[in-house]
Amino acid sequence: MPLDHYLTLGRSGLRVSPLCLGTMTFGEDLGWGSSVEESQQILDRFIDLGGNFIDTANFYTKGHSEKIIGDHLGRDRARRDRLVIATKFSGNLYPGDPNAGGSGRKSIVSACENSLRRLQTDYIDLYWLHNWDVHTPIEETMAALEDLVRAGKVRYLGVSDTPAWKVAEANVTARFRGWSAFIGLQIEYSLLERTVEQELIPMAGELGLGVTPWSPLKSGALSGKYRRANAGELKGDRGFFLDPFLNEKTYALVDQLDVIAKAHDSTVARVALAWLRVQPGVTSTIVGARRPAQLEDNLKSLDVTLTAEELGRLDMLTKPTFGFPQNMQAMFPAIHNGGTSVNGLSAPPSGFVLEKGDKPY
Repeated sequence: MPLDHYLTLGRSGLRVSPLCLGTMTFGEDLGWGSSVEESQQILDRFIDLGGNFIDTANFYTKGHSEKIIGDHLGRDRARRDRLVIATKFSGNLYPGDPNAGGSGRKSIVSACENSLRRLQTDYIDLYWLHNWDVHTPIEETMAALEDLVRAGKVRYLGVSDTPAWKVAEANVTARFRGWSAFIGLQIEYSLLERTVEQELIPMAGELGLGVTPWSPLKSGALSGKYRRANAGELKGDRGFFLDPFLNEKTYALVDQLDVIAKAHDSTVARVALAWLRVQPGVTSTIVGARRPAQLEDNLKSLDVTLTAEELGRLDMLTKPTFGFPQNMQAMFPAIHNGGTSVNGLSAPPSGFVLEKGDKPY
């Protein structure tokens, strides 16, 4: 699939590229990341190849990520208008000020104005709630976001890192009140993080939210860089996120990814990204790159098409075990329609049915 074969995001008309450029590493303000020049090169290459979806946040590299994007793209209105620029609110850049973060009206309006200024644009294509604020009623958040949409400062809304039940409450509230609802769901999702398949992925399908996974390589654990042979020798910049996953389960998975990669004349990272691309609900996977060469490698994952047998092998190694009530799902067809088939799903009758000759009470 080429980068310029666009997909609509969720139940909306917004067209986005199958890979989204994540820019959390734009700027060296945290002691690691891409220089301004490298960030500009990455942006140019992604756009030249047909990518149109760029993701950032108000507090990535202390706001520098948004500024780099704005300095490079915001001054060219024709170029900016061809892109889908997404940013997020919730992050607090000003310690000591309780209203500088979260999802209250005061915080949202201020965060939006500052993001517009740094991005050098008068509108945001997709505005994400970055993570759930337990202190703010969701109707206040959705009302404030609706005001931004009606003012023309925001085109579409998305939600990230929030429980499924809260996202459902937000969207149902918005739809009953005639407000704009979330069209995108940004969640951590990878072969090593599949617990989202219990609640979040089914919720997204039911409510029409396009899924945009972040950390598809689990902070580098699925990059192919970390193997048993060098266990403990290599340390990444984000070791806090990576170290807990450098274990036998991951090494066994990387071994299998390596086998599949060799069959496709590809790499471990590209195969991991190719697996994620075809999961139900996934629209555009967020890929980050600190160096232009990393971007090139990630983009080549679009050339990899896995067979059903290969997908099955990876699924067998990583399929999560669900808790209640999903762990009871297998018995429901027998309870609901045992002895018949509905939508191709059949099951024998349960042990509670009336037998021939029985009289119903």
